[in-house]
Amino acid sequence: MKCRYRRGGFTLIELLVVIAIIAVLIALLLPAVQAAREAARRSQCINNLKQVGLGVMNYESTHMSLPPGKKGCCWGTWTVFVLPFLEQNATYNAWNFVAGPGTNMDVGGGIFRYSGVGNSTVARNRISAYTCPSDTPQTPSGNIPGYNYAFNYGNTGNSQQLNLNGVMFAGAPFSDLYPSSAGGSTTAASGTRGIRDMTDGTSNTVISAEVLQGQNGDLRGFTHWGDASGFETYLAPNSTLPDCIYTTTYCKYPFGSNPPCIVSTSTCPNMMGSRSRHPGGVNVGMGDGTVKFIKNSISLNTWRAIGSTQGGEVVSADAF
Repeated sequence: MKCRYRRGGFTLIELLVVIAIIAVLIALLLPAVQAAREAARRSQCINNLKQVGLGVMNYESTHMSLPPGKKGCCWGTWTVFVLPFLEQNATYNAWNFVAGPGTNMDVGGGIFRYSGVGNSTVARNRISAYTCPSDTPQTPSGNIPGYNYAFNYGNTGNSQQLNLNGVMFAGAPFSDLYPSSAGGSTTAASGTRGIRDMTDGTSNTVISAEVLQGQNGDLRGFTHWGDASGFETYLAPNSTLPDCIYTTTYCKYPFGSNPPCIVSTSTCPNMMGSRSRHPGGVNVGMGDGTVKFIKNSISLNTWRAIGSTQGGEVVSADAF
């Protein structure tokens, strides 16, 4: 008589237990993988800001001034001016600087605006050093890319109002190359500034920071446009308060992951805050060439202090 052996196997309960264990392991692993990927993206973002900061310092060394933040609304921003110092000479040389405020601004039917035929080919060329990999690249207007870095226009609004709701303008590294359309004595002087003007100290002055690329035609991050070329420290990093833009056409909220925005008013003139996709804060470039991660929890007074160049505030190194 032959002996028969039953072949061992998993019972249904054992199989379900194994599946449950695998599911738990995957659930534990995914956040770690995502965190590692975000750390790599954040590292690349920091490197981009260092490149931009080095380009700004080399520009200042060559021209004895910082680059203009913008040339009116539409005739070039820092996005173009620092290109030669990012090994983008050919792109820079293809840009036509022949028009702008103070001249015939729309000479030739506006062909020398960033969107005109004289410059749109250059504007449509995405510069990788201006793009943070944590965000999704957008082309909000005319196939011209949005970017993730903007320059510091100070602690009030985009037009650098001398007094905004009791906050006194205390200097900024960048401004419009030409007089502000707001005019009069309500706004700061335009033009260019230099390292010598950072009397608060280069290590205590923000020159650049992250911004988000707006979705669905939202023009935030569209740094070829003058208003979006800068950010203002009136708003805290990743503020829950809205950015203020002068028309709903350029402000799409609510939509997707766009941050809040409203149409600008007298109490909230054109201004855009620094924002990022990184958890907990934003990367900023300082006047001494370093890059720091500023937490959302930073004191608003400290944030505005490091957003000014001549406020004379006493800010300790561990305050940001």
